[in-house]
Amino acid sequence: MTIETAEARYDIVAIGNAIVDVIAQADDAFLEEEQLAKGSMTLIDAARAEDLYRDMGTAREISGGSGANTLAGASTLGRQCALVAQVADDQLGEVFAHDIRATGIDFDVAPLGKEPPTARCLILVTPDAQRTMNTFLGASQFLPASSVDADLIASGAILYLEGYLWDAEQPKAAMALGIDLAKQNGRKVAFTLSDGFCVDRHRDEFAGLISDGKIDILFSNEAEIMSLCETDDFDAAVAQTAAQVEILVVTRSEKGAIAAHGGKIYSVAAEPVEKIIDTTGAGDLFAAGFLSGYCEKRSMEDCLTIGAIAAAEVISHYGARPEANLRELVKARLG
Repeated sequence: MTIETAEARYDIVAIGNAIVDVIAQADDAFLEEEQLAKGSMTLIDAARAEDLYRDMGTAREISGGSGANTLAGASTLGRQCALVAQVADDQLGEVFAHDIRATGIDFDVAPLGKEPPTARCLILVTPDAQRTMNTFLGASQFLPASSVDADLIASGAILYLEGYLWDAEQPKAAMALGIDLAKQNGRKVAFTLSDGFCVDRHRDEFAGLISDGKIDILFSNEAEIMSLCETDDFDAAVAQTAAQVEILVVTRSEKGAIAAHGGKIYSVAAEPVEKIIDTTGAGDLFAAGFLSGYCEKRSMEDCLTIGAIAAAEVISHYGARPEANLRELVKARLG
């Protein structure tokens, strides 16, 4: 396992959504009343966002976005990171920019005007800690390819991309450009499938990226990898996909996680959690831990363990950004 770090200013550069999460508790009856599929991510328009925000309970606002969450975790673990994402010139845009920079992440993309507004994700957390996400992409879906700086991509050892951003044409073009620039500069490209519904919408394109050799490290959960391969056989889906990427990482909730690399399968158990509060960001933080270990050239087992530690921390509280010192947790666990 090698990673080219020569002349790399950043460990990870991500292209992702700039979203502010609005999190509230809800029961199953509310989800049914609102006709929401429990545990899913649904794209909504501005009118639906306003209606749902009005009807949901008392909420708290926390900066989110899948790729941004991963960078926040990686930065906490000591990685140098930069984010390419789009906000609007509004209050939530200022909140997002402040939060991401306060985490030590470079973020220099200029905001758009007042409209469309900064993206927000209305997250309903049920008593069993499942999160149902309703996302208004707003300004995020207008991230232009011109925001992808060639020197920035070349200066990152890993380019990290989120499947969520594949829904709109402009950010899709931005990510395609980022992939080309990363490959031209000998950098690794990591990609997360993000969500089963996202895979359903873009299965052929995601499969094309993988079969064309454009993805080096692929992150998925159990349902997503089987959906990608259109099979109910988990082992078959892993074998099929692992043959096409350098590293495949699959999270399996309480069953832990696996990584396929070099013809071998590595696995770890889930880290113990006293009480699961909110599963928002679990996959994002797992990716943060795994990539952090990868940047340190650790073993596959250690990379998976660091991912599990980071995921366990984030599901022990509300919000998708770490609150504990992840480096101290990893040191206590692995030395």
